[in-house]
Amino acid sequence: MTLELLNKYLQNKLSGEELQEVLHWIRQEALTEDERKLALADWENYRAEDTSESDTKFVGLFDRIQDEIERRENNTGKSKRRHLSAGWLLRAAGILLIPVLGVLFYTLTENRFIQSQYTLAAADTLEIIAPIGSRSVVQLSDGSQVHLNYGSKIRYPLFFSGETRDVVLEGEGFFEVAHNPEKPFIVKVGDINVKALGTEFNVLAYPEYKIIQTTLVNGKVVLEQRVEDGEAKLIGSMVPGQHAKYNRETGAISSSKGSVERYIAWKDGKLVFEDTPISEMAEKLSRMFNVDIEVDKEVEDFIYTVTFIDEPLSQILDLMTIATPVEYTSLPRKKLPNGTYSKQKIIITKKE
Repeated sequence: MTLELLNKYLQNKLSGEELQEVLHWIRQEALTEDERKLALADWENYRAEDTSESDTKFVGLFDRIQDEIERRENNTGKSKRRHLSAGWLLRAAGILLIPVLGVLFYTLTENRFIQSQYTLAAADTLEIIAPIGSRSVVQLSDGSQVHLNYGSKIRYPLFFSGETRDVVLEGEGFFEVAHNPEKPFIVKVGDINVKALGTEFNVLAYPEYKIIQTTLVNGKVVLEQRVEDGEAKLIGSMVPGQHAKYNRETGAISSSKGSVERYIAWKDGKLVFEDTPISEMAEKLSRMFNVDIEVDKEVEDFIYTVTFIDEPLSQILDLMTIATPVEYTSLPRKKLPNGTYSKQKIIITKKE
């Protein structure tokens, strides 16, 4: 593929054979490593001087392609059958060319000035929500991967720009961060930053919880608190195997070290409880199975050490009644005025 052919396409001067060649290149070859390197070299030669004018020209390619697609869709020629066939090919070429330019543009984003220009042409923020009762996996543009637990959500940019890779988390997420020493990865939860370069860690920060918990599997993370002037002050650093708790209300921070399995097993469909109060178990089970579990005060002091692997709620509750003197009652759902039904309610009480 040559720049001459692409320019002819944008000027609507392609022959039928040349159009087929461009379309084939876009669909089969444009995103290969060799073609991306050639495109990068062509672009660097084109922009011999780093000027705002040349960057603006590149951003303008997106607008030109979109305008060309709309113009050709609205154009009605005398030979309708022939125009329809060519029009669809041109439209397909234009649509497929947009992600090609997007990949090339992201390849160039180490240049800060280009980054600032690209924000004008790309979607800003995406939000992914894992509904209550299900988990989700999110792949970020830098190669990082995020596992979202039940009822959690994450907001992140389509492409990371600037000096850091920032995401905002509500709920619980397990992060496998792609290493990049030039751009720290920051998970923002409330007024806390969990900052890493390339590592694996878990963050639990549901809005209704007053405690933010971070568990480090490998690598290194630091915890920062954002203050009023926008600056961030260091409040602690972590080593592998460490579990830290931050109290949103008091600002107190504590940590422990040991097995991290019980904090991260959820991403593999496991529930691991080690000396866990029944109230904490009820919270996790409620979120996992989208039910409302109420614990009677008489059994609040009961604790459990147990692992469940893809067990249904009824079986978990039955095992609890066998291991400890508790029983449970499942109440039927109630129909609400809007036609929907309330969550199922389960009450755990002491056996008579």
